[in-house]
Amino acid sequence: MDQRKIGMFLKALRREKQLTQEQLSEILGVTNRSVSRWENGVNMPDFDLVIEISHYFGVSIDELLDGERRMEMVDRKTEERLLKVADYESAGKQNFSRRICWLFMLAIAAFVVYGVLDIMELTKTGIYEGIASFALGLVFGALVCGALYTSRYMAGIRAFKQRLLYKIQRRGVESAEKEGEKFS
Repeated sequence: MDQRKIGMFLKALRREKQLTQEQLSEILGVTNRSVSRWENGVNMPDFDLVIEISHYFGVSIDELLDGERRMEMVDRKTEERLLKVADYESAGKQNFSRRICWLFMLAIAAFVVYGVLDIMELTKTGIYEGIASFALGLVFGALVCGALYTSRYMAGIRAFKQRLLYKIQRRGVESAEKEGEKFS
């Protein structure tokens, strides 16, 4: 998959519809910078956005991921499968966002507890010293867990997308070979 080729294809599709990057970003609900990065081949849109972009521009997902137009179209079953995958990925992102939100809310609450104890100058006395240390430990632990969880989660998403795109490309090659056999 050539990100630059896909980016040039996205730019051509946008220009065919006579849209600016700003207009396309508003339609897709992303930032101008995201559209610019896609078109420059710096990064790729999320999979659910790939489906939305393909529908908006009237091209198949295969065409969009290959960065060029084709004469044959993707069959309906394949497209439905891809939509299910996008829904699954979106559900995973929402679950991830909820977990991260709870983790950081816990960190904020612990930081507030520590702040109150510090303002009241109780961080160095008796049992409050232990509570303050525990609160700071919780803040630090939540931040470390958040950083590790985020990096591991993002690596998993990247690997999943690469496997999925590889399977889609293989199916496209196999179906093209089958079509070639029919005409032989």
